[in-house]
Amino acid sequence: MQVAYFGPAGTFTEEALLTQPDLAAADRTPFTPVPEVIAAVERGDADGGVVPIENMIEGSVSVTLDTLAFDSELLIQREIDLPVSLNLCARPGVGLGDIRTVVSFPHAIAQCRAWMANKLPAAEARASYSTSDAARETSRSKRTDIAAICNSLAAEIYGLEILAREIEDHPENQTRFVLVGRGIPAPTGHDKTSIVCFQRADTPGSLLSILQEFAARAINLTKLESRPTKRGLGDYCFFIDCDGHVSDEVVADALRNLAAKQAKVKFLGSYPVGGPESVGVARRKAAGKAWKSAADWVETLRTQIREPE
Repeated sequence: MQVAYFGPAGTFTEEALLTQPDLAAADRTPFTPVPEVIAAVERGDADGGVVPIENMIEGSVSVTLDTLAFDSELLIQREIDLPVSLNLCARPGVGLGDIRTVVSFPHAIAQCRAWMANKLPAAEARASYSTSDAARETSRSKRTDIAAICNSLAAEIYGLEILAREIEDHPENQTRFVLVGRGIPAPTGHDKTSIVCFQRADTPGSLLSILQEFAARAINLTKLESRPTKRGLGDYCFFIDCDGHVSDEVVADALRNLAAKQAKVKFLGSYPVGGPESVGVARRKAAGKAWKSAADWVETLRTQIREPE
């Protein structure tokens, strides 16, 4: 198996990949930036690609959402939740008091705002393609006043010393990654479905009409986010994650009604959820059982329809 991932070597994405035994055993190739990972799978250079999609502090990784929604037909195969610990790292011999520039992935810098303001108030923050790219740049630089925010794996790979550990502003920080590829994984009973809804018309109550399709079927939404459609100012689409798999009749019926009555729908995948099982699973199973019972009742009624004389 060939797996592409958001690189270079030593990113949190690679760290997340290595938590999955089948992906860790695969041949791995780093790509930068995120759209190139997805493009590699589209071209057939890899069977799957691992990219970051959401952080519990900074929210969604917009470049991943937009690439999946507008530029790719790949589907999400699984999600991987990874505890994230950020460190300030520099070349050997550089001290904390020497630092004048801190480089890292924008999401990582944003997760350390308070620490930076307290410990390095005069330092310039500069963006890089990834935390690992920041570590690589720092290791190759001849400057003695530059440091990277990265993980311990990148520090080890690029020969950096850790000046400060766990500098993220919120404890128990986590980032979610997804494996993208082709096809829909079989249901596991602990699944999530992701879609993008494009409103047919921006009218009062249009979003409510979309949400009611889920509420009427007791389907729990785990995410609702608006993003520009790139067609004009004020024109938005909605990214929705819900409990359940497209093979579940209640989920399938909700998608059917959405596409028929409410919006153009792009399917992003039904896939195993990362992390512990939620109470939504039991709720969805109960709703599915009730829906099947109701469907059987209606079908019984329809069998009693007489043929025209």
